[in-house]
Amino acid sequence: MISAGTLRTIVGIVGNVIALGLFLSPLPTFIRIWKKKSVDEFSVIPYVATLLNCMLWMLYGLPIVHPNSTLVLTINCAGAAIEICYVILYLVFSNGPKRFKAMLLFLGDLVFVAVVAVIVLIVFHTHERRSLVVGILCVIFCIIMYLAPLSVMKMVIQTKSVEYMPLSLSVASFLNGLCWTIYALIRFDLYITIPNVLGLLFSITQLVLQALYYKSTKRQIAERKLKGEVGLTDVVIDDSVKVSPIVSSPKIEEPTTNSE
Repeated sequence: MISAGTLRTIVGIVGNVIALGLFLSPLPTFIRIWKKKSVDEFSVIPYVATLLNCMLWMLYGLPIVHPNSTLVLTINCAGAAIEICYVILYLVFSNGPKRFKAMLLFLGDLVFVAVVAVIVLIVFHTHERRSLVVGILCVIFCIIMYLAPLSVMKMVIQTKSVEYMPLSLSVASFLNGLCWTIYALIRFDLYITIPNVLGLLFSITQLVLQALYYKSTKRQIAERKLKGEVGLTDVVIDDSVKVSPIVSSPKIEEPTTNSE
């Protein structure tokens, strides 16, 4: 019979693999940015927010803060490294106010986590106190991140279309939340349980919306294609004008029309 510790490790490894896939999902966005040498209207906020989240969980997973959290530490180290690469690419291919804002947010992340680490390690001297302080911060920032897709879900309900809420991301988010919820419950960890249960509920809601609006989305896309084919007989298209594709991140990011 498999022990609880072994089962927790297996679930945690599966969770690591799924979470890594979610961290890598914005890669097409940055390949596009690399090719165009421009960030266009993409926002840096989802990436600096994810970076902050990863760095806080890295701090939480340290043996001197919360022992026996190796799998939490490993995946968030990987996530932080990936997000740093995204932010650096954003800085390289942005300019003016966008670059300045991205740099401020990036430095703000580093300073905030450094200050939290110093305070926690100097002021608090037990694992329980350190875990409490860092765990509460992790939960707060996780909840803020999970609230981000609410605007997209609202748009889905209003338009009756899931075109901009990819099914693959909804399924991956569900599996990720499920794995880490099970991981946290096997050897109960309140601070991992709370955000992942919330994430699981949000992803289930997304899957329900996928089921409800799948047919209407297909119908809307077909109607647009039909209108486009009809319009081609009457409209001369200027090759210099191209429509930017929507590229989703784990946070289901929408390109914004506001300047950074």
